Amino acid sequence: MLASHADRERAVDVLRAGYGEGRLEKGEFDTRVGRAYAARTVGELASLVADLPAGPVPQPGVVGVPRTFLPARRPRTNGKAVAAAVCGLLCLPTIGLTGLPAVVLGHAARSEIRHSGEGGEGLAITGLVLGWLSTGVWALVLTLLILAGLATS
Repeated sequence: MLASHADRERAVDVLRAGYGEGRLEKGEFDTRVGRAYAARTVGELASLVADLPAGPVPQPGVVGVPRTFLPARRPRTNGKAVAAAVCGLLCLPTIGLTGLPAVVLGHAARSEIRHSGEGGEGLAITGLVLGWLSTGVWALVLTLLILAGLATS
């Protein structure tokens, strides 16, 4: 069968890969490339590349996409930060009973986040703000009750 231009280019690509991998010397490579471009049949091309792999041999090393092009990994969210936010949000239905746990968990979470690099800073701050607001409201209510008790006695 007669060789096409594409057949010749494929054979030259295989020769280039073989030369690049050190399987052919420069003189041998040049001779085979000249013969590939002069070949008239597919059989002639096949004999030129018969002792070479059908393309570049995989080299050990990095396989796949380099880390530079991969999406950035999101840090794990701190569990105490989630608990602080939940306790802070539950302050309203529990009439402020979860305010103190929200404050404690929020401070513990922020400390862990600074040391470990985990995510959840916003959740911890949410728990802290809601917990302190709830604690402040309870402190104000208790102060007013005490003052009212002292004023009536």
